[in-house]
Amino acid sequence: MAQHPKNVELMLLESELLLFDGSFDEAESLLLEIEQLSPYHEEVFLQRASIFSKKKNHPLAIELLEKALDLTDDEVEVWNLIGMEYLFLEDYFKAKSFFLKCVEENPYDYQSLYNLLYCYEQLEEDIEAIVTLNNILETNPYSEIAWHQLGKLYVNIEKFEEALSAFEFAIISDDSFTGAYIEKGKLLEKMGRINEAIDNYEISLQLNDPSAYVNHRIGKSHLKLGNDDLAVQFFKKSIKLEPNHEKSWISLVDFFLKKKEYLKAQLCGNQY
Repeated sequence: MAQHPKNVELMLLESELLLFDGSFDEAESLLLEIEQLSPYHEEVFLQRASIFSKKKNHPLAIELLEKALDLTDDEVEVWNLIGMEYLFLEDYFKAKSFFLKCVEENPYDYQSLYNLLYCYEQLEEDIEAIVTLNNILETNPYSEIAWHQLGKLYVNIEKFEEALSAFEFAIISDDSFTGAYIEKGKLLEKMGRINEAIDNYEISLQLNDPSAYVNHRIGKSHLKLGNDDLAVQFFKKSIKLEPNHEKSWISLVDFFLKKKEYLKAQLCGNQY
């Protein structure tokens, strides 16, 4: 800075360092000075918006981001930032519109997609979410994320066959996608196809680190089939992986109570 006073790019780097250090007032003063030197520099408005976002002044952050939007070559990045500010304000309707722009521009922008689906969830707009996901799949038919999320939405509206197909397409798109096997297993369990559910849970265990949740689900499935000893084994595996796994402890207590093995039920209750 001593060699190149009033160099805008160096001043912006300095303001960025001040932001990292949490010196918001100093950063804001420097950015206002930069704005006088370069009133059409996108980065000035982005950094100022970041300051006011951190100060929880989200309306002013949005106002600054809208100015940046008029100057930027990367509209998607700014749309995403505006969407996040509306999320902080819990204005899900406006947030939705910006995340939708991001996804329409780039169907592979999965972070914006997750945020968009969260907005739909808060607004209870399952059908609109399904339409959006189907539109994404027309452009990107092997998006395992879109198929997976579509399946979960079909489960919500009790279209189980459509949900099952969606989970199967997620697996076809990525046969190592653990989440799709788990959701498919949960759905098959709900549909009474218990053995198939167990098969999918076990595949998910082979693909990923051992999971207390999945072992618990396998235990519940074996209970439904009357395989009591196997059920207990899987509940115990779940607890070994996660000693505070409440549902597995409760399942063991309930199991022993039904068997009138009260001492074992009490021991499980005391250990939990």
